Amino acid sequence: MGSRLTEEQAAFAAAVRDFAKRECGTREQRDALTGGGREAHHPEMYGRLAELGWLGVCLPEEYGGAGGGLADACLFLEETSYGMVPAGGFITTVIAAKAYERFGTERQRHEVLSGAVRGDVLSIAMSEPGAGSDVGALRCQARQAADGAWVIDGQKTWISNAHCAKSILLVARTGEDKHGGLTMFHLPAGAPGVEVRGIETMGGREVNDVFLTGVRLPADAVVGQVNNGWRQLMAGLNYERLFLAANMLGLARRAFDDAVAYVREREQFGRPVGSFQALRHRVADLATEIECTRLLVREVALDCDAQPDKLFPREASMAKLKATETAKRAALEGMQMMGGYGYTTEFDMERHLRAAVVSTVYGGTSEIQREVIGKTYGL
Repeated sequence: MGSRLTEEQAAFAAAVRDFAKRECGTREQRDALTGGGREAHHPEMYGRLAELGWLGVCLPEEYGGAGGGLADACLFLEETSYGMVPAGGFITTVIAAKAYERFGTERQRHEVLSGAVRGDVLSIAMSEPGAGSDVGALRCQARQAADGAWVIDGQKTWISNAHCAKSILLVARTGEDKHGGLTMFHLPAGAPGVEVRGIETMGGREVNDVFLTGVRLPADAVVGQVNNGWRQLMAGLNYERLFLAANMLGLARRAFDDAVAYVREREQFGRPVGSFQALRHRVADLATEIECTRLLVREVALDCDAQPDKLFPREASMAKLKATETAKRAALEGMQMMGGYGYTTEFDMERHLRAAVVSTVYGGTSEIQREVIGKTYGL
């Protein structure tokens, strides 16, 4: 899509790029906004993005959004990631918002989508201590009381942005069938019985345990249909995998550019280290991989926009696999090219690596993406 950007898309990408450079362009600015790299989400900065109208980039106009498509959202994610804007809440928000848009009631859509446009953060709670890649193994229980209310008990883990979310899209068990017994619920993050505990990670404060003890939700808290949660999850895979891919595409580009800037200036043996063939070829290979990733992510986004009701399991998994593995490689190669300086906290490369290395795990591991792709060929 590089040469297929509309004038509006090109202007939008440039505006996001300029904002990032102005507000997050220096290490001092980024450290101040992220607590030295420990916080991926800055509420005030996120609010400014909302004021600019950018958080509703792919949400319906009737709820205050811009009415754009996946390609527009991917551009936003790529540029905010490249610019290191601390807007970590956006990915889970837009993924959850698309589920509400497609399956929620009118009341839910108005509350959640309008809130997302204004800057509310949404989270998604699926994974559990015993249910990661095997989502159908989840045990968090939702039972319906005599008065029609739902009572939720269980534990969720690795829940991104639950600590800063206004509401959580919860997936719980309502039936015995492994996949046919799952249901989505709209859960206010501050509801009685909900406890969020942060999990310390290499990347700082990103994910959480969420404990649910006797949480009562009204009968109309169901998002979509009872026992139809698995099908609804599958319908949203285009969004989840593409958004994660676009985010890591931006990170790969940033790691690459930071490494190239360093090897142009760093001198050894009387010349810039980037002029040695070993590094020139490494740069050439990385540049090629990143451009391939860019073309794949953007082409899949355009295909999804052209056929919004069609699933693209092969292509979406390819985009997620390629982008996350490329980002991890770019950060590792960048650290190697920078030598000891890449390992220090003085430079951003170690931060890029910490962000990239987990991307091949969350949102479906690289192994799972390969399984999905292989099965689409009848294997």
